[in-house]
Amino acid sequence: MWFKNIHLYRLHGDAAAAGIALETLEAALAEHTHRPVSSSEARRLGWYPPAGRHGQQLVHEIQGHRLLTLLRQERLLPASVIREEVEERAAEREAAEGHPLPRRDRQAIKEQVIKEFLPRAFTRTQRIDVWWDTERALIAVNAASRTRAEDVLDLLRQSLGSLQVTPLAVRQLPSRTMTDWVQHPESRPSWLRIGEKAVLEDPGDDGKWSASGVDIDADDTQSVLESGRQVTRLQIEIDERVTAMLHDDLTLKSLRFADALLDEASQVEDDDPIMRLEGDFVLMAGALRECIEQLIDGLGGEADPAAPTSP
Repeated sequence: MWFKNIHLYRLHGDAAAAGIALETLEAALAEHTHRPVSSSEARRLGWYPPAGRHGQQLVHEIQGHRLLTLLRQERLLPASVIREEVEERAAEREAAEGHPLPRRDRQAIKEQVIKEFLPRAFTRTQRIDVWWDTERALIAVNAASRTRAEDVLDLLRQSLGSLQVTPLAVRQLPSRTMTDWVQHPESRPSWLRIGEKAVLEDPGDDGKWSASGVDIDADDTQSVLESGRQVTRLQIEIDERVTAMLHDDLTLKSLRFADALLDEASQVEDDDPIMRLEGDFVLMAGALRECIEQLIDGLGGEADPAAPTSP
């Protein structure tokens, strides 16, 4: 249940000011619950009980934190398989008709191949959890990519009818702040510890320098920064509780929680899987709430949605 990656979003409008009642949210999600992808569908998204087979609730709320779960199921059709079949059928048509096929005919063949192959394709199911902090009007999606996170928000908008939400933004470019942290250790907040991984990029070209398992404060890193590169990813530890790779779009990846926090969760002796889920969730969400607030402050404060980000 402990999140691995989070994409952060700020709620606006009524959802942020007055909030959405739990009963209203439950009813809205119930209209879009998960059902298995059909033989004619490439993919399907739907809401699912966070406790899985152990529960029926679509939303768990504890101390202002809400937990939602989306299931994304898709049929796997390798592009190479589709391409090979299309080429074979197109070649047969061209040989029979004596001329190259127009693009629209090739597209029609491709659509027919997909339609025929879909029912025979394997399916893959992906679980994506959502933490909704109602007190801070913040949503965090536990997804590896921004695309998957946006899929979740699209279904949430569809379920609720509308939802004003934007990616969390800070006043100063995160890459600039991360570069300052690496170049000038004295600029680091007291709660921040730099890890052993970083990615430095040159804004003017595709040059990239990656470091792993090294002392970021060493001369090698400093010399790379002097060449004009900026830090776009940096492993950080926040307040000795959460370790993550901070990306320049404020995504936090490869999240790891402190042993003390995990030990606290393990000390709760409860055979009820729902109580265990909620206990782990509230510990994680509480730690993330405080750490994210510290991170926003360390990155110069949250940006006004109407104001541009400082270069």
